[in-house]
Order: sequence, then structure tokens, then C-alpha cells
Amino acid sequence: MKLHADTPRWVRAILRSPWAWHAARAALVSAFLIGGLTKLSDFTAAVAEQEHFGLRPGGLWATLAIAVELGGSALVMLGRLVWLGAGGLGVLTAVAMLTANDFWNMAGHERFMALNAFFEHLGMIAGLVLVSMRAAETQSA
Repeated sequence: MKLHADTPRWVRAILRSPWAWHAARAALVSAFLIGGLTKLSDFTAAVAEQEHFGLRPGGLWATLAIAVELGGSALVMLGRLVWLGAGGLGVLTAVAMLTANDFWNMAGHERFMALNAFFEHLGMIAGLVLVSMRAAETQSA
């Protein structure tokens, strides 16, 4: 990782540390891990959630969500096929933000909350892109 000379030495040391890279990847996928495990532990609720957002058949969508959340998270955390794991999580996140956070159909406080969640999801997708770029950079070095 190239760091500018104006980056303090202690910051450079943290950013170059292997544990920081592992911790950042784990933190990035933590919501997906929790979501996948929660859906897996209560599959009926997971199906109902998918159908609530108009994704039918709910069982198929819930199964796909669990597989992508857990499998994609594992790939990102293990540093294997990071582009595939992060890409799957990014697509899942895009589907979620377009179905669950349709702020353009809302008004008032509900619109504010959905707009905020929409852009939080967009930021998550950007983080997944960045971790893929960093993994590709590390593999080519």
C-alpha cells in the first residue's frame, strides 16, 4: 500500500499492519454475517421478509440471500476470490436498497429514513468495491 509522506508514521504502521487488513474486512462483512446467520436461524421469518419486499418466491430469495451473505462474507474474510464474494454482496445490497429503501415513493420522516438507508447501502457497495481493488492490488504485488 502506498502512503503519502504526510501520513504520520503511527498511522502508516497501523494501515500497513496485516491485522488491520483482516479487521477491516471482518468489520465490512459483519452485517452480512449477522444477517445470514439470523435468516438461517429463523428461515420462516427470512421468507416473510423477502415476500414483504415483493421478492417471490420468498423461500428462493431467502435461500439466495443466506448463501450470498455467508458465502460472500467467507470469501472476503479469507481473502479468496474476494472479487466474487464482494461482488455477490454488492449485488445483494443493490437489490435490497432498491426494494427496501424506495424513498422516491415516500414522504416525510419515512422518506428521510429510507433516503438515509439507501445511501448507507451505496456506501457499503463502495466499501466492497474498495476491498476488491485492494485485494487485487495485493495479489498482483
